Amino acid sequence: MLTRALIVLLVLLNVSVALWWLLRAEPASVPATAPPTGVAELQLLQAGTTVSPALPSTPTVPLQEAAPEAPASRQVAADLPRAPEPVEAEAPAAPPAPAPAAMAPKDAPQRCVALGPFADQAAAQAAQAKVGGALLQPHLREQAVAGATARFRVMMPPAESREAAQATVQRILAAGLSDYYIIGQGPDANAIALGQYRNREGAERRLAALREAGFQAQLSGGEGASSWWLQGALTDAGAAEGLRQRSGAAQQRSLDCAGLR
Repeated sequence: MLTRALIVLLVLLNVSVALWWLLRAEPASVPATAPPTGVAELQLLQAGTTVSPALPSTPTVPLQEAAPEAPASRQVAADLPRAPEPVEAEAPAAPPAPAPAAMAPKDAPQRCVALGPFADQAAAQAAQAKVGGALLQPHLREQAVAGATARFRVMMPPAESREAAQATVQRILAAGLSDYYIIGQGPDANAIALGQYRNREGAERRLAALREAGFQAQLSGGEGASSWWLQGALTDAGAAEGLRQRSGAAQQRSLDCAGLR
């Protein structure tokens, strides 16, 4: 069945091609166009014929040496006005270097001294008045004496009799104070001792409490436990001469000036 169908199909195709060939129109003739001017015409030649192509004659132009023209950029640059050349300004002359200042002489090192020892503050103050302006920044300093034991005593002055001293003791007890005894003999007989202290501060606190209560107590003792010194900076080197004799001090010592500040 399939074979028959293929045979019928081939027959129909052959019939269609034959009909198309019989019924097709004649091709239209294309009119010949003239070749453009100056173009050689192509000609068919027989075999074995040699043809030399005729080249058009070109008139010979003698070569002339021509001066090389300047580039357009150079010509335009030559026609433009030139900018004035910068004029170098002369640099101002540097001022002469100042002459080195003369080295100021260094101040002489300051000298400080200590004058003393004085038995008490009053003697040290009297020595300060004697030296006058020979010392700068003068001040007094108390120093403890090595090996000395201080004893400060607070006492009521001697009474007229022992009975008067005992009456004063009764008033002291009524004021709320204690630590007392009546001295029985010697130059301080009938005096009332109210305390003995190793330092001045404790003795002064006891004295202030008694005086606040209305008693005329006195502070004594402490002799030889401390000494006083007068210290200061010399106004000039010559001021050290004879300074110890003027002040009445037994000694004159060099002192570090840093200790005065």
